[in-house]
Parts: sequence; structure tokens; C-alpha cells
Amino acid sequence: MPDRVTGVRTQDVDGVCRVARVAVLSAGSWGTTMAKVFADAGNDVVAHARRAEVAEAINVRHRNPSYLPGVLLPPRLRATTSAAEALEGAAYVVLSIPAQTLRENLAAWAPHIAPDAVVVSLMKGIETHSGLRMSELVHEVTGISRERIAVLSGPNLSREIADGQPAASVIACPDETAAAAVQRACHTPYFRPYTATDVTGCELGGATKNVIALAVGLAAGLGLGDNSRALLITRGLAETARLGAAMGADPLTFSGLAGAGDLMATCSSPLSRNRTFGEHLGQGMSVEEATKATNQTAEGVKSCRAILDLARAHGAEMPITEVVAAVIDGEATVEDAAAVLLSRTPKPEHYGA
Repeated sequence: MPDRVTGVRTQDVDGVCRVARVAVLSAGSWGTTMAKVFADAGNDVVAHARRAEVAEAINVRHRNPSYLPGVLLPPRLRATTSAAEALEGAAYVVLSIPAQTLRENLAAWAPHIAPDAVVVSLMKGIETHSGLRMSELVHEVTGISRERIAVLSGPNLSREIADGQPAASVIACPDETAAAAVQRACHTPYFRPYTATDVTGCELGGATKNVIALAVGLAAGLGLGDNSRALLITRGLAETARLGAAMGADPLTFSGLAGAGDLMATCSSPLSRNRTFGEHLGQGMSVEEATKATNQTAEGVKSCRAILDLARAHGAEMPITEVVAAVIDGEATVEDAAAVLLSRTPKPEHYGA
């Protein structure tokens, strides 16, 4: 029978999962990686590439040298420069573009999204002028019900997953049936998805960890060591949980893959864009110089002020986020930021950073 969520035959009475059509927009490093995951799980995947040379490389050579050099892509994955073509007949629409460009792009794509498709957000950011999480923005722009909007979050360093190294993630959706459908569609021997219903917690964890990773990078760039990194990670998790509690998230989310797991990976790995960006700042680069050197979007740079605004609106204390935002906005130097964090009045640990 047709799946009530996706409208396609994803699983018959014999328990065998059937092929689904998946559209991935777009073909950057994380989008291509998840396109590979969905294809390796047995689906027919079409990725939308902005540049013709990227689409050609995927279709002809099964490679994306611009974003995933050295990775062989499966034949089930092809690419197109037409978003409408990518979206045609797609049961799952996977969004992987910079958070601040989503609204404009999604407005153009929305008419081509099938009415029974499930939209999956891979993005970890907050829209700057509205303070909306990505699932909220998808709902606002497209009118798609929240029960058909899922988010995928966790310790997701794209290069490791593209190389087939074991990884796990969380797929959160208010509708457990929709979450389970996405779970089946991207479950591979190397990628293990779990399901949840706490969309708010997963999105806040994914967005805020980028800001904490910027702080960790700043500390590393200043020559500070592992104790400082551990301090920032643990207190960063505490302030993320405070914001989550104020916004109605499940506290347990922040001790799982979409919370502590994602935070540790992003703050510890040289593959992390946000940590790398922060390290450039700590070494003396300006924001403009660090942007050029990083060469890909570091979502925490754009989202830190929006996250801080959310925290203030909900009465949640987020001192690390406040300092990072001040540095990004040019209101404080890196040295000032370190001094502010180290000079905070000690309090009981459960109270705050």
C-alpha cells in the first residue's frame, strides 16, 4: 500500500523497502554526502547543482571534486542544474544550503515540491532577521505541515561519512511515522539514523554548537590547550540546554547525538568549518580574511547574533555566545573575548557558565 506519509511505496507487506525518489538541494559537501547516503540506501537520488561543471562531474565521472575530492559516488546518484527537474516526483526533499539563503531559494522551489513529499532539513542555523529555526522557515515559506518536515542532526562531519566511516544521526519530526520513513530511506551499513520528535531541541543543538565551535577555535588560535577546550565544550553545552529549556525542548536531547555528540565532533575536529574559522580569528585574521580562508559557509558566523537574540528574548544566559557575537560583530577583540570569559564570577556549576 502507499505510505501514508510519502505517498510512495516505501515498504510492502513483505517488509521489503522499495525504491524512492530523493531530491537533494544542493550539491555542496554536506548535500553531496547525504545524497550518497540516500543512494547507498537504495534510492534514486537527483542532486541540484548550481554550477554545470559540478553536475557534469557527478553524472559523467561520479565525482564531485569541488566539494568531495577523491570520493566515488554511486550510479544511483545523478545531478542537474534544474531544481524543478530534481524535485519532479521526489518523495523526499532534502535541503542543504546556507541557512541565510533558504528563504529566497525555497520560495522558488516550493511550487515544484510534491504535495505528499517529506522535507528533510540538513541545515544548522537560525535565520538572522526573523529568529526562525529552519523547520519553522520551511513551514512559513511553503505552507507544508510540520508533520511532513523533518530535521537531521548529529555529529555529521561530511568527509568522514562520505568516506563510509561509521556515523549516526537523529531524524526529528513531530510525526513519528514520517521520521521512521526517512530513517528507512537513509539507513546504510555505515550511517545509522535514530528517530525523535524533539525538533526544537535538535535544531537548537545543531545551530548553537557552531557558535561554541567558533569559541573553541578562538581559544586554539590563541594557543590555549585541552583544558580550555573542555571548559568551553561543557559550559557551551550548559548554555545550549538553558536556551532549549526556555524554548520547550526536551532536556534529554542535549545529552544525545544532536546535542553533546554534535558539539564534541564540531569542537574537536579540524574538519569542522566553524572551529577552523574561529582558529583563523584567534590567529589574528579579520572576519573577512577568515571567511576567505575557510572557503565554505561557517553557519555559526551568521547565526550567532540570531541565537543571542533568541536567548535574550527567552531570558536564557549564554555568555559564550555573547562573547562570540561581539567578536564577529567587531565589538570586541579576540583578546578581549578571552579576558571576559576567564573573568566571569564563579557560581555553582548547575547555575551557569
